[in-house]
Amino acid sequence: MKSTILAVGLLVAAGPVLAQRHKPTINTETPEGRLLQTIGQEPEAGKLPLLEQFATQYPKHEALAWVYALLIPAYAKANQWDKQLDVCGKLLALDPQAVEDAHECLKGAEAKKDPDAVKKWALLTSNTARKVAASPKPKDEDEVEDWKKRVDYAKQVDIYTDYSLYATVLQTPDPKKKIELGDALEQNSPQTQYLGQVRGAQFLAYQQLGEKDDAVRVAEKALEKDPNNEDMLLAAADYYMNKKDAAKTLAYSNKLTELMGAKPAPQGVAPADWEKRKGLMLGVGYWMAGMTYSGQNKFPQADAALRLALPYVKGNDQLMPSTLFNLGLANYKSEKIVDALKFFEQCAAVKSPFQLQAQKNIRAIRAQYVIKNK
Repeated sequence: MKSTILAVGLLVAAGPVLAQRHKPTINTETPEGRLLQTIGQEPEAGKLPLLEQFATQYPKHEALAWVYALLIPAYAKANQWDKQLDVCGKLLALDPQAVEDAHECLKGAEAKKDPDAVKKWALLTSNTARKVAASPKPKDEDEVEDWKKRVDYAKQVDIYTDYSLYATVLQTPDPKKKIELGDALEQNSPQTQYLGQVRGAQFLAYQQLGEKDDAVRVAEKALEKDPNNEDMLLAAADYYMNKKDAAKTLAYSNKLTELMGAKPAPQGVAPADWEKRKGLMLGVGYWMAGMTYSGQNKFPQADAALRLALPYVKGNDQLMPSTLFNLGLANYKSEKIVDALKFFEQCAAVKSPFQLQAQKNIRAIRAQYVIKNK
């Protein structure tokens, strides 16, 4: 985040220096010129009504861009965000490269806390910034230095628009808005540094809406950029397990356990917290692989995966019974009868949907192999 903070700081410093481009020549022999002169002499607190008066009386005057540029901060100071954004649109129609003013209006949209306004002005500001950044170098050498500064400023503004969309994704509680903002960011800046975090937020938003197909689509796109994202690996494996797609379930669950088995604790995460998370991920990953192998009648592979899952799922009322039952089944099918009986007995001792069938399997095994109770 240091680069973002630096960029924001530079923007704050650069804005006032670059904001004089609209300043007009004033002819005080005309009524409009005298009004402009009055505006220039008026203290800041009294400028707003005079600026509004000029914009209303002289909508086609050549000084209108300058008036709009002054109205933008005046409306911001008065917290009149809708009026500010309306004037911004009018100014950009007059000056499509008014990047300083577009940036101020994006900040107004943020202050309004309106996700739709932020999306609109982030994209408009980015478009404006890119126009300035792509502007040709002046032929007059005296203008080159100012051109370089403005191009650099525009590039910083463009980076800020990415951050603005990203921050709004995190701040808005509306899952649909999260998705829309994230899509806008990806379409406008497909290489942005914020895309990974945004896709994580979009994934949760789709989950919240119950749109599982779209959620896994986002998860897989996230994995294209970051194949070691354990949360997205787990999500994809779980999705395809429920879809009974064995190949993809195994691909993602095996990748998850391989990753978590070797991954050290991230910086800033307490070792105890990491071990707990690591154990949970490993347990679920091995369990999904083992259950998938069992469903394919690949019992040696199921036995191996579920044995690895066993120490991690102890105490898990959801996963432990199915792990024990399928270990019993895998060992029975592999003719490891003693182990099969052991796992079925452990399963039968726990109240779960598998308990009754485990008890029946124990009786059948004992009858088949004439194993007597101790």
